[in-house]
Amino acid sequence: MSERVWRILIESFPKILLPGLRMTLPLTVIAFSIAMVIAVIVAMVQYAHVRVLSQVFRAYIWIIRGTPLLVQLFVVFYGLRAGYYMSPFWAAVLVFSINEGAYCAETMRGALEAVPVGQIEAGYCVGMSYTQIMRRIVLPQALRTAFPPLSNSLISMVKDTSLASNITVAEMFMATQRINARYYEPLALYLEVAVIYLIFCTLLTWLQRLGEKKLSAYTKKEARHA
Repeated sequence: MSERVWRILIESFPKILLPGLRMTLPLTVIAFSIAMVIAVIVAMVQYAHVRVLSQVFRAYIWIIRGTPLLVQLFVVFYGLRAGYYMSPFWAAVLVFSINEGAYCAETMRGALEAVPVGQIEAGYCVGMSYTQIMRRIVLPQALRTAFPPLSNSLISMVKDTSLASNITVAEMFMATQRINARYYEPLALYLEVAVIYLIFCTLLTWLQRLGEKKLSAYTKKEARHA
């Protein structure tokens, strides 16, 4: 690469990284936290076979999983804001939360159903209520089972936040587009933002492996005390 390109990359790096720290990461953390609350509620309702609510949540999952995330962003930001103003950031938070909540709900439902029925029956035998069984027996095991796929969903969300640039959220990808409009070095600049996304995702992958080791050690400790 020429000296000019290297100079552009060096100057643009902090201009791309800062929106990542100020916008991309907060968007991911807030949206994924809300998505996890949605996922647990939806999964537990389906696991308990609450008739009406289960059907409503199945429809929710069907619609969200069957429509593109970009279309959902446009519907909320350009459609709903016609009657009620919503900032681009919070519109993105709303859409990413609802979208990821549907996918994580299926992960959590599968993890809940993977808990042996005998353990639930044993809980009833010792006089535990349904709430106690869910809180002390089912949910801890389900969360350990769901941890790896949920971590993968979090990593995917970091990359999906680039779509928020389409509704004017000033995150990393939009910052790169603006810099490219000034210098017109698309290959170098888009490779640079790809490297920054890769750094973020690598750090999350490292945290995922650390979390899996901690959970594995905790599970073995519980098994020894059982």
